[in-house]
Formats: sequence, C-alpha cells, structure tokens
Amino acid sequence: MAGGQADISGIAERYASALFALALEGKAVGKIQKDLDAFAGMIDQSDELQRLISSPVFSANEQADAIAALASKAKITGLTANFLGLVANNRRLFAVQGMIKAFRNLVADHRGEVTADVTSATALTAAQVKSLNTVLNSAVGKKVQIARHVDPAILGGMIVKVGSRMIDTTLRTKLDNLKIAMKEVG
Repeated sequence: MAGGQADISGIAERYASALFALALEGKAVGKIQKDLDAFAGMIDQSDELQRLISSPVFSANEQADAIAALASKAKITGLTANFLGLVANNRRLFAVQGMIKAFRNLVADHRGEVTADVTSATALTAAQVKSLNTVLNSAVGKKVQIARHVDPAILGGMIVKVGSRMIDTTLRTKLDNLKIAMKEVG
C-alpha cells in the first residue's frame, strides 16, 4: 500500500508543479488557489463528489462532464477549469486532493510561508486560531498558514504538523499512553 501512496503523491506533485508553472506564467496564482480551495471545499462537503473522484466505475467522459458542470456552477473558469477537466480526462481524479495540497505547498513555498496541518476535536474559534498562529509563527520563524481539520475521534487537544515535525497533545493519545503504562505496572 505504501507504493500506491507514493504513486499518488508523485502524480499529484507532477500535476501541481505543471499547474503552478502555468499559474506563475499567467500571473494567476491567487485566483487558481481560490478556485482550487473552492473545489476542495465541494469535495469535503459532498459524499457523492468523493465517490465520483475515487470510483473507477465512472468513465473518463462521465467524470469530465460532471467536473465541468460542477466547475461551471461554482464559477471556476479558465486555467483551473481546464486543469480539472484534464485531470478527469486523464483518469487522475483519484489524486486531485493531493494535487490541491501539493499546489498549496508550492504557493506557500513561493511566498516564503509554511503550512501547519492542525487537527482538533472541535472547530477552532477565531481567537484560538489567532493565538495558535502567533505561537507557530514564533516557533517556526516563518509566516505560518493553518490548514484546519476536525476529527472528533481525538476527544480533545490537537495534532499540529509542520513539515516533518508533529506535536500530538490529544486526549486520545494520552489515554492510550496511560493504558500502556497501566499494563506495564499490572
């Protein structure tokens, strides 16, 4: 399975790099990022769209037609719409979320920023995000963009990933560690 993930990552990075180069050339990085963020939001909110992009049952034409309709409805035009259509026609929609993430990383790198993936049990308030951003900016020494995720399974606390570093202060991890410690004692 690790090989499959590496393949998806390689595909995602190649497509994202090509899109980023075109975006820089056309001075449209901000617009494309906004369009891709809108599309990523659509994926996150729709089980049907997740099924469309991940299922091999749909033909390339069916996927391309559906993506074109969604892009039109979301007012995603130009290079981004063409890119999503190309991805669908090439049967690479299964990697589109990785492409969006890789594109975001390229944009952040270009701007001298770093992205922190933050997973919490509940949605963070604006004050919590601001406070976390201040702490991360200070710790990393660069401008940090926060990508927020919610996972109720962690019970409380948060997981912060910046580059190859990860800090896990979740209640679930603390309980797991306590359970292991109790087994060693007993």
